[in-house]
Amino acid sequence: MSLLALRGTLLSAPSPRRGEVHADGLILIEDGLIREIGPAERWIDRLPPGTVLQDCRPYLLVPGFVDVHVHFPQVDVLASFGAQLLDWLERFTFPAERRFEDPTHAEAMAPLFCDRLVSNGITTAMVMGSVHAVSAEALFAEAQRRGLRMDLGKVHMDQHCPDWLRDDPRGGIAAARALADRWHGRDRLRYAITPRFAVSCSPEMLAAAGAWAREFPDLPIQTHLSENLAEIAFVRELYPEAKSYLDVYDQCGLVRSGSVFAHGIHLNETDRGRLAETEAAIAFCPSSNLFLGSGLFDLAAADAAGVRVGLGSDVGGGTGFSPLRTLGDAYKVLQLRGQSLDPVRALHLATAGGAQALGLSGRVGRFAVGMEADIVALNPACTPELARRTSLRADPWDQFFALMILGDDRAVAATWAAGRPVFGTVPTSPIAATAQ
Repeated sequence: MSLLALRGTLLSAPSPRRGEVHADGLILIEDGLIREIGPAERWIDRLPPGTVLQDCRPYLLVPGFVDVHVHFPQVDVLASFGAQLLDWLERFTFPAERRFEDPTHAEAMAPLFCDRLVSNGITTAMVMGSVHAVSAEALFAEAQRRGLRMDLGKVHMDQHCPDWLRDDPRGGIAAARALADRWHGRDRLRYAITPRFAVSCSPEMLAAAGAWAREFPDLPIQTHLSENLAEIAFVRELYPEAKSYLDVYDQCGLVRSGSVFAHGIHLNETDRGRLAETEAAIAFCPSSNLFLGSGLFDLAAADAAGVRVGLGSDVGGGTGFSPLRTLGDAYKVLQLRGQSLDPVRALHLATAGGAQALGLSGRVGRFAVGMEADIVALNPACTPELARRTSLRADPWDQFFALMILGDDRAVAATWAAGRPVFGTVPTSPIAATAQ
């Protein structure tokens, strides 16, 4: 039995409109799970013998961030100039993904990718690999070694892509099934069925993915939806019988609870209603949508329809891993929409909302007894601008808002995954010793 106690300002947003704060709080962690949580004054003198106590004050302690849409093979695509979605894929993304056919390259990139996750406070992620099984194999192994929670799948595509990235329905699904047999349900890992998007998947490929999804309803599903107007027009040409882009997936059995559709910018009320009805989710990827000029996501419309929404970095269309920076972009997108993103809703998007999108609400995303102890320590004075700004008002929610507008990975002082330190350190005070 291992016992760890963390003391600091606790912030959690279990719902979009309800934030929880302990200005001086304490989390007691036992074997990777939260055993107790509450005011430090209640627990500080009652810690069990052998507890290791770390005093994280004046840092904010928040649940580990959840990135519901990110691409493992696209780290080297970051900051690629001057294209919108379809051209960007051809010019930059597909050549970068080709390198992942080499197991040596995939194994070298997996630690770098996981380093970027934990250094930005991300402890749970839904990740797209390349078309190559070795890309998923390498990242699964690295995520398991670090104790991260990850949904991951090899990409499927068999049309409108280079021949050297083409995946045939029979062989591609067979390779993916072998990965799922090996990794799904192992430690904190799950296999995700991953057709890239309707443009690059033939009817046969989508049908094969849907058949697999019906056979194994516990497998998550990830793909792209209604990101770019040219993409949507192309899907209409390819699937003229479908009522909408979403209907292409729905006809194949790919719209259900556990399905996460990246972007969902250009949707109608019928599509949003279907997503809500099936408990499928949207990955809101504001940084990518701005960078690629795809459009402005309508969060209010998604909320009104009851659609589940989580936050996605979408690296490498997105411009970085930091959920704080991504939330800053989300704030700007919604301002342009005439909407507002308050700090409670923002933290919910990046934590509990993402957990709900992935069907993991009972495991991660908030602070509660029995939850997995994924925790991030945020330093509200990590830069001179933030130090000045956060010194003006003591409200923890105001400090979190300042962090999401002015902060980035420098604000992440430490990250714990299931109670295990995976990044950084926090200052040790005189009381931070083994409890007696």
